[in-house]
Amino acid sequence: MKKKLYCFDFDGTLTTSDTLLEFIRYAKGTGRFLMVFLMYSPLLVLMKLHLFPNWKAKQLIFTHLFAGMRIEKFDALCRDFAEEYQHLLRPKGVTLVHEALVAGAQVFIVSASIDNWVRPFFKVRGLDGVKVLGTQIEVIDGRLTGKFKSNNCYGAEKVHRITEALSAPTSTFSPASTSSPASVPFDRSQYEIEAFGDSRGDQEMLAFADKEHYKPFR
Repeated sequence: MKKKLYCFDFDGTLTTSDTLLEFIRYAKGTGRFLMVFLMYSPLLVLMKLHLFPNWKAKQLIFTHLFAGMRIEKFDALCRDFAEEYQHLLRPKGVTLVHEALVAGAQVFIVSASIDNWVRPFFKVRGLDGVKVLGTQIEVIDGRLTGKFKSNNCYGAEKVHRITEALSAPTSTFSPASTSSPASVPFDRSQYEIEAFGDSRGDQEMLAFADKEHYKPFR
């Protein structure tokens, strides 16, 4: 019997708006939010025209606003944001996440947003079985550098992160080894994958699934 896996995009699919924008407004205030986006508007226009990389524009803005912040403060902001902005979640989507977990399925939230604030949205609801595969941030000496530690979880990267999460480490790895443990690629034929998305960044994940849902829960 195949294992059931549900893969949900977050922004726009399970939420009613982009949480990056909402988080910046929450953490920095509306005035700073507007000032920064006015400053970077030429790059954002180029990004929309596919003339400037999505991840690079996002990282430049994130660096400008959060580089140097202590990770404890950032994580506290993320938790408070998730608690206060639960209204952004689409009820039908959250209900399906809950039902999937109860049925014993695996549930991945595969998002280009920073996983530090995506994860608390589900912890607040007691949905601890959810695995968040988001964009990860770099922290050095307890402070954010403003850079991303992982690739921006968008497009083909979403499929890569899913397959990576399902790959099992080999039992031959020695703790004394200086190299990373090897992993056995997951067997795609063992999974029935259902995916949910709403944008260009989800197309590869939707195509990878056995069953796809575009702009559900609306």
